[in-house]
Amino acid sequence: MRWKRFFYFTRSERQGIILLIVLIVLVGVSSFFIPPREASFVKDETFEKEYAAFKNSLQQQKRERQATSNKRFQQRTVILRPFDPNTTDSIGFLELGLPPWMAKNILHYRAKGGKFRKPEDLKKIYGLTEQQYATLLPYLSIAESVEDKVQLYVKQAKDTLLPVKHPIGTLVSLNQADTTELKKIPGVGSAIARMIVGYRKQLGGFYKVDQLAEIRLNVDSLRSWFTVGPGETRPINLNKASVELLKRHPYLNFYQAKTIVEHRKKKGALTNLQQLKFYEEFTPDDLKRIAPYVCFK
Repeated sequence: MRWKRFFYFTRSERQGIILLIVLIVLVGVSSFFIPPREASFVKDETFEKEYAAFKNSLQQQKRERQATSNKRFQQRTVILRPFDPNTTDSIGFLELGLPPWMAKNILHYRAKGGKFRKPEDLKKIYGLTEQQYATLLPYLSIAESVEDKVQLYVKQAKDTLLPVKHPIGTLVSLNQADTTELKKIPGVGSAIARMIVGYRKQLGGFYKVDQLAEIRLNVDSLRSWFTVGPGETRPINLNKASVELLKRHPYLNFYQAKTIVEHRKKKGALTNLQQLKFYEEFTPDDLKRIAPYVCFK
């Protein structure tokens, strides 16, 4: 039959087939006894050294950029002066000693509709420390917006008893009057009265009416209503006050306060302000302005 011829092999063919089957069986059996060969990774020491050197180079460049940035910030001249956080731009905040990222936070807060209505609102800014807030507080001057003025007008309109105003010619003690007394002066409302009392407390008393201009008040319209007597200021003892106490005064910044304390340590007690005129931190105007607020015993 033809199908039988299909499976017919010669003797040499049968031997070849048997040999092939034996080899296949041996290979299959050996796979169970021979453990798989693990891939070996040959470490390239030269590559690792070059990679480590490259990584260290990047880290060093980053540290140098940070150091340069910090140095530039530390070398920036701090100019402490009255400012309104609702209108001051980024340059103004940098001049006040705030880092760039904090100035950006304030501008972002305002862009989102945030508004500073009272000095304490400045504490809402993320990253602002208590020390920075204490330094800036004497220079905070938040102007009343149109919205605030409208609200104040509505509130006053609702009051049945409006404060009685002083007649022209009345004189009020600038250092003794409280907010109630100050509001009796024509043109002085609650906000201005609070500003005067607050700044008076920071200064330690006024020695002249013209100082009201430092909180952006119209001195010409107020001068005729106020009197200032001699010796009404509270002096600071420059030979005992700490840096923290000195820098709280509106007329002294951190560097000036530190200079005073360092002078005491190196050269002894101060006897007059002229001893400070040789320091670059003080100008003749600085010494003249602070004179009514210091003593040496």
